[in-house]
Amino acid sequence: MNTIFKLSEENFHKLFTALKSKDYTLVAPVVHDGAIIYDKVESPDELPVGWTDQQSPSTYRLSRETRGKYFGFHTAPQSWKRFLYPPKRSLFQMKRNGKSLEFLKETTLRPKYAFIGVRPCELNAILIQDLIFNSEEYGDEDYKLRRKDLFIVAVNCTETTENCFCSSLKTGPRSKTGFDLALTEVVNKGEHYFVAEVGSDKGAAVMEQTNPSDATEQEISDASRLVKHAENKMKKSVETSDLPKILSNNLDHPHWDNIAKRCLTCGNCTMVCPTCFCFAVEDITDITGNKAERVRKWDSCYTMDFSKVAGGNFRITPKSRYRQWLTHKFSSWMEQFGVLGCVGCGRCITWCPVGIDLTAEINSIRGA
Repeated sequence: MNTIFKLSEENFHKLFTALKSKDYTLVAPVVHDGAIIYDKVESPDELPVGWTDQQSPSTYRLSRETRGKYFGFHTAPQSWKRFLYPPKRSLFQMKRNGKSLEFLKETTLRPKYAFIGVRPCELNAILIQDLIFNSEEYGDEDYKLRRKDLFIVAVNCTETTENCFCSSLKTGPRSKTGFDLALTEVVNKGEHYFVAEVGSDKGAAVMEQTNPSDATEQEISDASRLVKHAENKMKKSVETSDLPKILSNNLDHPHWDNIAKRCLTCGNCTMVCPTCFCFAVEDITDITGNKAERVRKWDSCYTMDFSKVAGGNFRITPKSRYRQWLTHKFSSWMEQFGVLGCVGCGRCITWCPVGIDLTAEINSIRGA
């Protein structure tokens, strides 16, 4: 069976129908409040057709594009992480029952998700979190249950933003593994279609329901050319050779002070990052004192309380907190999990209020 197909717009609509017939909850990009976010959808008509985005350091804007593409934009402010590793999750609840305490049964519903429109960098971010939350040491049962039945429709990039640098990290602009289906959108000579690659048995079963046609060599070549065009347009890059060692050997480099003068320690970069997983645990009681709950919430290594312990706070300066974040991504993450903790999506550059560009900061330390 051929694994490369051509999906017309009609076939693309059938893809949504096929996924719904298998009881998947569809999540895809939509326009909301002047931004593109990921939310539940029912059909391709809800996608940001004809919309694109401009991203540069500390800048994000939506604008119209004339080709009517379904995926003419880049990365959204949110990442898919919020569906697999929710920003807030109840760990347990208990209530007073007379003189004793009764633990309440968990009532969390975990949908059987199909993610539609996962960019290659974001797909790699999911695979990185798999290493963490599926491991024996750091395993998270809630994550495993949400991830188990996940169906991923990746979309290869044919355009880039000023902030993208996935190519230098080998995480894009083409999806290589981890997907069920991977699409490349082509608008060429009045024709609008997708070249689709099957990546799993699940993907093959869904693809069969769309009644696709075989992609010609020319159509496959045109799709590859568009992806290569995106790769060639990337201006930012990170040289990764010996990078973990370079960073760990330069913890007292004077350039950290230069960054600290600009960093607001707001935590934006960690909140939009698709791989960050820091969390805090809070205990909450109701006003009567008869019910209590323990919740896990996303946290950031930039907050003062994150590094506060019984003996004091061991990261009291902006310098120490930024350095911790950057060196974890590009140095100690490699020691812990065997991969870098960054996928080159550029979100941290886009959403930094003062436009700090980690590629420039890393290159400054490396160059010195």
